[in-house]
Amino acid sequence: MNSAPSLAPEIRPIAGRDLIPLLAGLAIAVAPHALRSAWWLGVLTLALYLWRAAATSRRGILPSSGLLLAVAAFAVLGVWLEYRALFGRTPGIALLVLFSGLKLLESRNQRDAAAVVFLTWFLAITNFLYTQSIPTALGMCAAVAASVAALVGFAAPRRAPRANLRTAALLLAQALPAAALLFMLFPRIQGPLWGLPQDAYAGLSGLSDSMAPGNISRLTLSDAIAFRVEFERETPRRRLLYWRGPVLWDFDGRTWRLGSPGFAELAPPRGGARHDYAVLLEAHNRNWLFALETPASLPPRARYLDDGQIVTLAPLRTRTRYEMTSVTEAEPDAREEAHNLRRALRLPPGFNPRARALARSWRESSQNEPAADAGVLARAIEFFRRERLQYTTEPPLLGRDAVDEFLYETRAGFCEHFSSAFAFLMRAAGIPARVVTGYQGGDLNPVDGKFTVRQSDAHAWTEVYIRDRGWIRVDPTALSVPGRLDAGMARAVRAEDPLPLLLRPELEWLRELRYNWEALTHQWNLWVLGYNPERQRELMSWIGMRDADWLELASTLFALLGAFVAALLLWSLGRFARPDPAQATWELFCRKLRARGVARAPHEGPRDYSERAAGALPAAGEAIHRIGALYIALRYGRARPPAALAELRRRVRELQFG
Repeated sequence: MNSAPSLAPEIRPIAGRDLIPLLAGLAIAVAPHALRSAWWLGVLTLALYLWRAAATSRRGILPSSGLLLAVAAFAVLGVWLEYRALFGRTPGIALLVLFSGLKLLESRNQRDAAAVVFLTWFLAITNFLYTQSIPTALGMCAAVAASVAALVGFAAPRRAPRANLRTAALLLAQALPAAALLFMLFPRIQGPLWGLPQDAYAGLSGLSDSMAPGNISRLTLSDAIAFRVEFERETPRRRLLYWRGPVLWDFDGRTWRLGSPGFAELAPPRGGARHDYAVLLEAHNRNWLFALETPASLPPRARYLDDGQIVTLAPLRTRTRYEMTSVTEAEPDAREEAHNLRRALRLPPGFNPRARALARSWRESSQNEPAADAGVLARAIEFFRRERLQYTTEPPLLGRDAVDEFLYETRAGFCEHFSSAFAFLMRAAGIPARVVTGYQGGDLNPVDGKFTVRQSDAHAWTEVYIRDRGWIRVDPTALSVPGRLDAGMARAVRAEDPLPLLLRPELEWLRELRYNWEALTHQWNLWVLGYNPERQRELMSWIGMRDADWLELASTLFALLGAFVAALLLWSLGRFARPDPAQATWELFCRKLRARGVARAPHEGPRDYSERAAGALPAAGEAIHRIGALYIALRYGRARPPAALAELRRRVRELQFG
């Protein structure tokens, strides 16, 4: 007795040819995570992938469920010991990477492999929690394309691989317009769509809220971009490019730290030259913005502090674009609060006795001068010019009396040593002083004309308060090393000092490549990663949708997506409705025979029908046999030469029945 056929879909084992794109897509999505994780995580995951590939290619034995559970338990324990946590960005993704190998080994059929594809897509998305660069986007697109090819192979296991690849490419091409519409019209919100774990922003580099000997010199070996600037008109001279950041007030004998300034109204600067520019600032997980001294405007949702800093109310955890107006060489404002001046005079007792003695000598020799503070400042400037202290990216270690050791023993340091020593001397002489950190200079990209400021441009300088004149910038590094402002750090340090890779003079060709790449990356950051609510409103206004709210955006999005799906459906139906040329010619042949009383039965094949029609119409028998043979060759044969189709059409057209 025959059993009834099953109506359930057939579940086939994974074929070796389908495993190749599946493994390729998964490996591309996992590779960046493996490089970021502990070495043993990458080795274990690679071993799991290789085991699955070997088991398929050589008909090997897949592990039992018990062994998979044991490996999973070992992986969980290892991740816990490595990160002391199982939840969070890094440990959570590490577990997913390991579980992807376990799921691959567990997969016995195509339904299981489809779950691996979905896991591949999720792992591809998680890469963007670390970086959203162009290489990452291209790599994850490749991972998705490979996994889609694997899905098509699962759906059509008997088709030729090349045909499956064409189908996968067609599916991806059809998805691109929908993805573009979603990107442009989906209502944007400020910030990420979901909350991120606490460690999501770990590793963001940049200036700190404190400065000790060696802090900034470590930044100078980094070629990483701090921000890019686009000036509306000509770029100011390099020596005027002081990008102001954190202002440090409190000194404990070794480390300078942020004070506690209050909010203030931004007063219009007097004198100087006005510059309008836009800044694209990289995320640094701090509250401060960078701007040329002295600011004349503030970005939206920014605040101005009474020590000249520009800050936001929340840390900058995404790339941020803002527009600024600044005035260079502006006249200083003489107004200052008394409590700030008292704070700018504080020094811890018992530190740097030789520097204190030097400062007292300047004060004593200036007592009889009409402007005593100005006289002390002039003597300090002359001291730094005369002493010619060395500028180095590898400053020697300093002890308890760091200022004394720098001025009289090592006589070599980086900008934090110069600014700290100058501010200490000023305070010791009774003149209010503070340290300002930020960036100085930058690099003009000849490809796109944008100005690039890197971490290697990090700098510190000093501001001193002179009565009736206000806060005056003094750069003690430039006093001792005049070439620092005009030629940059690379030509100011000692010949034997290490430099960032792309500042080395022998790598000019590499710098040219970098200029082109950074110009492309800037456009990517501006128009793709920087497509925020403001940019979306600008685009909507350009196409005629002024003041579009989220409801109008959503309605437009669904309308366009609906039109796109309808057009795609009509195109697909048109392809299915269009008959095969040989089939269309055969249908014409059948209609001619039906008109002569020889209709084809529904079950009748072309050979049987030709035999019957030739017997019924003997006068055209030879022509009917020839047409039937041509159609069979064209419809079911391997080769389909155009000449055969043309001959079939001619013979059907010229068919006569006597």
